[in-house]
Formats: sequence, C-alpha cells, structure tokens
Amino acid sequence: MGFLDKIFKGNGGEAGKNSKAPWNDLQTELDLHRLEDESKEKVVVIFKHSTRCGISRMAKRQFESDYDYDEEKVKLYYLDLIAHRDISNLVAEDFGVFHESPQLLIIKDKNVVYHASHSSINAEKIVEFIN
Repeated sequence: MGFLDKIFKGNGGEAGKNSKAPWNDLQTELDLHRLEDESKEKVVVIFKHSTRCGISRMAKRQFESDYDYDEEKVKLYYLDLIAHRDISNLVAEDFGVFHESPQLLIIKDKNVVYHASHSSINAEKIVEFIN
C-alpha cells in the first residue's frame, strides 16, 4: 500500500480499530436521546465522519492521535454519515447546527457549546468544557 493509499483509503469506516479514542457508535435515535441525557453529567462529543471522504479520514486520524481524555469526564461518539445519514439529520435538527463533514460537536447540558469542521477540528478544544 502506497503513501497516498494509507492517507485516503485506510480503515475510515471502522471507528475503534487501531485507535486510542474510546469510540461509542451513534447509530439510532435512541442513541441520540441517550447521549443528550449523558450530556447533563459529562461532556459529550460527536464526531461526524464520512467514510468516503479523504479529508474526513485525515481529520479523524488527527483527532484520534490527539485525543487523551478520561472516559469519566468525556463520552465520545462516532457517527458514520454514510450509514446513518438519518441520524446526522436528526443531530442537525435537534442541536440547530448546520450539517458539515467532517464535523465535531461538543455537548453539555443538552446544548452544543462548540462545533467545528474540517481542519478546525481539534481534540484539544474539549478540555475547555470539562468541569
């Protein structure tokens, strides 16, 4: 596998493989309601990822390499936009944030307190929202 293949063709569709980030899948409306409730107790992060997009894959890899938070303080969710576009639409509707890909949303007390997309995604930003 060549250098460009590694960048653009990796395992972008598999949230947890080869990652230190403790991914939780966001696949159903029930998952979405559950994470909203969890956001009352800890910071919740949603990473929206297009498994068909090289830019999204690179943003995800950079995020994973920088991610270093205690699961007691931050709950990390992965949303595969290709497989679960309906849930992505619900996220946009429920939180009032325009859909982008890749996209990072930080949620506290059922509200988006920060969101970023593309090269603005930064795992280090999460620390600002941990109590």
